[in-house]
Order: sequence, then C-alpha cells, then structure tokens
Amino acid sequence: MNTHTIDTSTPVIPADAYDTTAFYAHPDTIATVTNTTAPDAVPLPSPDAPTSELLAAAQEAGRRAVPAPLAETALVARPLLGRVGLPVPDGPLSYAIDPELTIRYAHPGASAVGSAGCSGDDDTLLVTGTLRRVPWGRSATAVVVLATAPSGPVLFAIAPDRAVVTHGGNLAEEPRDDFHLAALEVPAAQVRRISPELLDEARLRAALVRSALIAGAAERCVELTVDHTTARTQFGRPLSRFQAVKQEEARLIEEAALVRAAVQAAAAPLDAGGPAAHVAVAAAKTQASASAAEIARIAHQLHGAIGITRLNPLHLATTRLWSWRDEDGDEIHWARRLARPLTATTLWPTLTTTP
Repeated sequence: MNTHTIDTSTPVIPADAYDTTAFYAHPDTIATVTNTTAPDAVPLPSPDAPTSELLAAAQEAGRRAVPAPLAETALVARPLLGRVGLPVPDGPLSYAIDPELTIRYAHPGASAVGSAGCSGDDDTLLVTGTLRRVPWGRSATAVVVLATAPSGPVLFAIAPDRAVVTHGGNLAEEPRDDFHLAALEVPAAQVRRISPELLDEARLRAALVRSALIAGAAERCVELTVDHTTARTQFGRPLSRFQAVKQEEARLIEEAALVRAAVQAAAAPLDAGGPAAHVAVAAAKTQASASAAEIARIAHQLHGAIGITRLNPLHLATTRLWSWRDEDGDEIHWARRLARPLTATTLWPTLTTTP
C-alpha cells in the first residue's frame, strides 16, 4: 500500500502551502494527513463504493479539516466522469457547475438558422469565460465542468494549466480559484452531451458534499467544546457543571445530530434519483447551512476568547462551517428549492380545491 503524507504540522495552513498533487496518484494510495486535528489517515474510497460510505469519508474529512479535495473528488467529480464514460484522471479533482460561459462550436456546421457556431460538424467546443471560486482549483489534476452549450448541457474536463488561474480562498483559507478561459478548444472526444437531469444531479451531489463536510466540522466542534468545558474550571468546578453551560452544550449536540441525520438520510435517495433525491438533499443542505451558524456560535461562546485565537484548533472547524454554509447554495437557496415543488404539487392544490 502506497502512502502519501500531507504535512500540516502547523496549526495554520496558508492556502498556497496545501500539497494535494499526489494524494490519489495510484488507486492504492492513501492520503495520510498529519496535524493537530487530523492525526490519522482518511482513505479515499474506491470509485464503486456506495454513497453512504462516500458520505462517511466526506464527513470524516470535514471533522479532521483534511487539507485536500477528498470529498469533491469522491462524491462529485469521479461519479460524473464515470456516468458519461470519460476517463477518470489520477489525482485530486474539482468541479464547476453551470458557470457563466460563452460556448460555441469550433467547427461550425452549415445552418441557415442561428449565428455561426451554434451548431457544429462535431462536438469540439470553444469556451470563453471564467470558472469562479473552483474548490482546490490550483492543485486539481482536472476540473469537471458542467455548462450549457448551444445544443444543451455538456460535460467536459480541463486541466489547470489550460487556463489562467487567479488564486483565491475562503474564510478557512482553503483554495477557491478563478479559471479564466479565452477561446479554449475542448476536443470532441473530451465532450459529452448530458441531460438536464444529470446537471441537476451534479448540483445535488455538490450540495450533499458540502453538507457532509459541515456535519464533520460540527462533530469536531462538539468534541472540542465538551473537552474544553470539562477541563476548564471556574469557581472551583468544571464549566460543564454549570446549568447554563449544560443547556448550551445540549443545544450544540442537538444541532450537530440534526445535520448528521439529514446527511445520512439523503444517501439512499441520491442513489435512487428522482424527486425523492431532490427533497432529501435540499433538506440536508438547508439543515446543514442553517445549523452551521448556531453550532459555531455556541462553540465559540463556550470556549470564550481562547476559541478565537488561531492557535486554538476550534477555528479550523468554525471557519470551515462559516465558509461551507454558503458554498453550493446557502440555506435560503435550498429552502426555496425544497419548498417550491412541494407547495406547487401538494399545498396549493389542497388550499384551492373545493371539497
């Protein structure tokens, strides 16, 4: 078994210091993460692992603040490439879903309708625009792009060296990079036309990935907070003995359990597809994003001022909670997506139908 060690021995890891280029260089490679919050290895599950196992790995990655796109690779990029029959590159992968791109066909077909490039003799594309805030973009082997071409939704993958990359990051200093494309030619052999349903599945997968990561970070907040209130004494007794602290800890544990249960409940529906998957994932991301702020608030409140410092491991979890809450759709976005089909098909007809 090969082992690649990602050395994160310092508590604070600048975005440019992440080394993920070889974390999945071989199917038998395990990414070993070593730092104060991640002392053990988190293996990348096999491509044919069930969704429940992939979500468990993503949750563990969130709990340990793994500095690699393990969840993005396992739950979004690899399954999508496999579904359309494109080869899955070795190494870390990322994704960009429905970006604002201008796409036309590189070899225009003869047509009396539409502008030049709206149809082609083959599926070779010319792509112009920006992929914004690509997770782990600079260290990805390839970025899976799902966009809209003149013929409809398409999927293709591009390597970072084919774009002008502007480095960025989220609040947790995880890489979130912009990829600038200027008439990039994507060969027809690397392009797949996809259905709107697969595009929607990609959005669901990305949201569920973020929900699983939030669940893991929430679990870490619970662990750190319980340890802190047990060890810290005030007026001659541990903080955990005070009734007000007990109540807040109970609320913290409750919120983390809600997120974990919502994520676990979405695994089977995602595999089955259809409306049930939409409802389950929308509910999971709504709950995860809504709980993230409350979990971070309680954890910092019970830690006091020490929890704010960059030397305390709590910030590795809470800054990720604040970042992941908004990524791939916040709670308002997913609450609306959850409510609209339900109200249209159930609530409104019930209210407007005469008995």
